[in-house]
Amino acid sequence: MQSIFRFVYSILQWLSEVSGFSYNEMNIIVFYIIMPFVYIFLADKIWKKHFLKIIFGSFVLVSLLIIEDFSSFSDWLFRESSDFLVSFQSVGISYRDASVVICVLLPLIVFVVMINYAYPKLFKSRK
Repeated sequence: MQSIFRFVYSILQWLSEVSGFSYNEMNIIVFYIIMPFVYIFLADKIWKKHFLKIIFGSFVLVSLLIIEDFSSFSDWLFRESSDFLVSFQSVGISYRDASVVICVLLPLIVFVVMINYAYPKLFKSRK
């Protein structure tokens, strides 16, 4: 778990350095905007619709226009997210392990399942 946590942390740290966003901002962009958009894109692909992308994109655009200080907002949302992950200590799961399971492993499982439905030919064996 520690190696996965450090790997994801390193990627987010690198992205923040390359983009000019803070670590907290990059974390929010990846986990609250990019990843949900990928799932929504796949859901629309599965259902052969476009409305979820349009709704989510509109929601993100309006939110970004309303939020006066994205940096402060990101710091606040990052703290709230961290508090949520820390709350798993009450059942014996560390912040690091909760982060890996909830933010990496479960989304990865959902992603693979959705990819399988959205692009079924990718998983078909070739004879």
